[in-house]
Amino acid sequence: MILHKGEILFRQGESGPLYRLKSGLLKIVRLHPDGSQYLVNIIVPGETIPHHSLISPKPYFGTAVALSTSEIDVLPAAEWYEELAQDPARYRNVALLLQDRLSLLQQRFDQLTETSPAEKLKKLAAWFETYIGPAPLADVLTQEEIGQFVGLRRETVNRLLRKQQPLP
Repeated sequence: MILHKGEILFRQGESGPLYRLKSGLLKIVRLHPDGSQYLVNIIVPGETIPHHSLISPKPYFGTAVALSTSEIDVLPAAEWYEELAQDPARYRNVALLLQDRLSLLQQRFDQLTETSPAEKLKKLAAWFETYIGPAPLADVLTQEEIGQFVGLRRETVNRLLRKQQPLP
C-alpha cells in the first residue's frame, strides 16, 4: 500500500490490522477531547505498528498520518496473532522490535534533555536527516509539532528556524 504525504493510515480509537512501514515516515498524533492534536511519535522504516498491539489487539492509540510518500505492508490482525500463538519463538521477534523502538526513544530523550533549545532543534534535525535527507525539518513537521516533539514553544521554534535561514 502506498500513502502520500498527509494521507491517514488509521484513526485513533479504531481497530484493525497491524502495519509494517517499508519506506517513508509516519507521524502518530493524539486527538484530545477539546479538539487539539499532539504529536506523540514518529514511525520510521522497519517498524511494525501499533506497538502496543504487537502481542494482543487494542484500539489504535492515535491517528497515523504520512509525513512523506510511504510504502506500507498490511498485516492482518487475525493472522498475526494466530502465528504468534502457533510459534512462541515469534515473541522473541516482537521483543526485538520493541527493543529497537526503545533505542529510538532513548535518542528522543537525549534530544529532550539538551539544555539549549538550539541544541534540541539541531539534534532533531540531524535525526530526521537520517530518514528524509537534507530537506528542511519545517517541510516535514509544523512548527507546533516540532515544539511538541522536543518540548519547546512554537514561538521558540519559529525564532530558531528564522536564525538558521540565510539572509537574502
